[in-house]
Amino acid sequence: MRTDLDPDASTSVDDLPKLKFLDFSLRVFVIPLSVATIWLTVTNQQDNSTYGKLEFANLTGLKYMVCISAICASYAIVAAISSWARFFATKAWLFFVSDQIVAYLMVTSGAAVLELLYLAYKGDREVTWSEACSSYGRFCSRMKLALVLHALALWCFIVLAVISAYRTFCMFEPPSLPPKEGEEERA
Repeated sequence: MRTDLDPDASTSVDDLPKLKFLDFSLRVFVIPLSVATIWLTVTNQQDNSTYGKLEFANLTGLKYMVCISAICASYAIVAAISSWARFFATKAWLFFVSDQIVAYLMVTSGAAVLELLYLAYKGDREVTWSEACSSYGRFCSRMKLALVLHALALWCFIVLAVISAYRTFCMFEPPSLPPKEGEEERA
């Protein structure tokens, strides 16, 4: 990135303290969101005298969300610490790729749980699945809250992906356009 006053002076993205603070803050904010998602999901269970006990281990989508939330929290801790290390700060592409991967994984796990919630609330008459939330209301409410926390963590990673993309691609000069045919002859 060049300034208008001095065409040879370049501004490093690391010189932007507000952007670096936002990046660090979002990474730190993701940690409690992911931990809360894991806790709500793992401790979620409800017993029904008619249908039996329902717990997170019975549903593969919830186990997948717990695994992805654990990966997300672990990565956020490592990335928050290493974002202040000078060696890693110069490896913007590493954060860019990692942020993208974590965000995509979070989208997939959120979609899996959203489908579970939809089926739990609405059922599927074509395959004779009845809705379950009338019998397991507390379980569904906690699952919904865990999904909201997971979505907030996903939102943070989407913003982090944009920040890391900016940091990565601002290091390169924009492509130059080839001169038009008429301009070559005049010069």
